[in-house]
Amino acid sequence: MIAKEGFPFILTAVVAFLVVLVISKQLLLLMIIILLALFVWFFRDPERDIPPFEGIVVSPADGKVVDISEEKVDEQEFKKISIFMNVFDVHVNRVPLTGEVVSVEHKPGKFLAANRPESSIENEQNIIKIITEYGNVIVKQVAGLVARRTVSYLNTGDKVLIGERLGIIKFSSRVDLYLPMNAHVVVELNDRVKAGESIIARFESK
Repeated sequence: MIAKEGFPFILTAVVAFLVVLVISKQLLLLMIIILLALFVWFFRDPERDIPPFEGIVVSPADGKVVDISEEKVDEQEFKKISIFMNVFDVHVNRVPLTGEVVSVEHKPGKFLAANRPESSIENEQNIIKIITEYGNVIVKQVAGLVARRTVSYLNTGDKVLIGERLGIIKFSSRVDLYLPMNAHVVVELNDRVKAGESIIARFESK
């Protein structure tokens, strides 16, 4: 007798055995090499040149700007910039502004396609709140249709610098950035941006 929970694993092993039996060793090796190359490419983490200017906000993610709007969070109005990452983009996220982490919250949810507006609310996500000299900032790492894991490197109380690594989202996904209303957004819809390098907003000098 075999417990029913074991059948999926047994079936997977049988299928794997048959695949190895049928295809040639050369083809199997080629498939493994291609898979390895894809994983190495996806999880690449290049260094970035952080712009050395005051009063700037850098992009928290590589990808395409898919939404620029205003939204209320916890009774406070914010300017919202959403960036969609496809599977070919670098998926390491970066801190948009120097400050201190107030909270890091994981919110379970759905796995809708990350380029859909409702994914910002309904999908699984990490909500990272940072207090900066310009006010409260929120970064949302939003899972997508393929992405099933959002990873934050930050903890409450961490002092963070603009452009440093914030976390990673595995496979295509979305990052929402919420800025104080006095931020001047300098990107437009469909612009391509790079995490830690692209300036996406500015604040007036104090």
